[in-house]
Amino acid sequence: MTEPEPRTTASTDASAPAVARLQRRTVWVLSIGQVLGGLAFGATISLGALLAGDVSGSDSLSGLATAGVTLGTAVVAVPLAALSRRLGRRMSLATGMAIALVGVVLVVAAVSVGSFPLLLCAFLLVGAGQAANLQSRFAAVDLATDASRGRDLSIVVWATTIGAVLGPNLTGPGEVLGDAIGMPSLTGPYVFTVVAQVLAIGLYLIALRPDPLLTAQRLVADRATSRVADAIVKPDRPAAARYAIFAVAAAHGVMVSIMAMTPVHLQHHGADLTIIGMTISLHIAGMYALSPVFGILADRLGRVQTILLGQALLVAALLTASFGQESTGAVTVALVLLGLGWSASTVAGSALVTEASSEAMRTRRQGFSDFVMSIVAAVGAILAGVVLGGIGYGGLALVVGVAVVAVVALSPLARGGGPGAMGRAPEAAASPN
Repeated sequence: MTEPEPRTTASTDASAPAVARLQRRTVWVLSIGQVLGGLAFGATISLGALLAGDVSGSDSLSGLATAGVTLGTAVVAVPLAALSRRLGRRMSLATGMAIALVGVVLVVAAVSVGSFPLLLCAFLLVGAGQAANLQSRFAAVDLATDASRGRDLSIVVWATTIGAVLGPNLTGPGEVLGDAIGMPSLTGPYVFTVVAQVLAIGLYLIALRPDPLLTAQRLVADRATSRVADAIVKPDRPAAARYAIFAVAAAHGVMVSIMAMTPVHLQHHGADLTIIGMTISLHIAGMYALSPVFGILADRLGRVQTILLGQALLVAALLTASFGQESTGAVTVALVLLGLGWSASTVAGSALVTEASSEAMRTRRQGFSDFVMSIVAAVGAILAGVVLGGIGYGGLALVVGVAVVAVVALSPLARGGGPGAMGRAPEAAASPN
């Protein structure tokens, strides 16, 4: 990797128009990186369960692939955030993708030698790529203001859609390519994963300059001569930040718990793989396709209002899933609503985590948010199976609704001042963006 850029430089243009230009460029670079990262991650996850079942010789162990990636994401989230604090987003994102690249190579090696323990270790490393993808949404708002924070973050989240949709569809061509070059069965698509990760690493190292986080730190350090920092960094509001972390984690836990059990439920009710695949595809579309809409709403209506809108969508999803569990159409509608609720909560919650944290606390809380989010997802997926076996799909939907009730009940904690929290963001004219 290249040397990190220096923390200070006399040539940095701290004027509002210059910062606005840098922010727009940063969002574009991160969006392209998310396309590449989503493509790599989508191809990896779509085959993970199949490889785990094949190498272990037991279908009951196939779910450990996804669990390994999720746990790896959680373990790496905080160290990557600390690295970004010291060396900037450029080095942190590239490092996360590089670790994931090593993981992908080890996945192929594990399949070649038939080692299940090595395969699980490889998927743990692959989780670093997902941690980098999650951190990208925070990198998108290092230089954003109240008037554009939600929008900029949501654009980067939306870009994930392209890679997430394309990745699984490369399985067929990947297998043909893999057979042609002598790769083990089911590992051919990882050629595309490797290429996408290498391109992402190069993109971050070359194009993410000046580094958005290091630039923000310089602006804060030079606040006496640059008032641009006042539009970027806000007073610390720990209660609001804690609420935002909880809201993001809760929405993610609800989403993963229902989504993970939906294929099992539909299969038990006679749905074929085509219907199941379509349902999950529509769910993914709900997660990402409208994220810019929720980003704009978060900027104009307020972060907490948009989080609460997300909770309303989650309630609609859970009730539809519970009372319509016998209908494939109703379950599909529920999954779309589930994705929309997750999107609103995640976009607005992530924006609130950022703006409710002082410059000194931002990266630490962002990393902790991703850690909690990933741990809750892993635990939720495991416990969802137990609940499904005990009280069924409809009962599961009602049980996880407790998390939604908690997010709504705790929303007053976010009242701590700041225009982006409970009310409308300042007019764009007051911002460098």
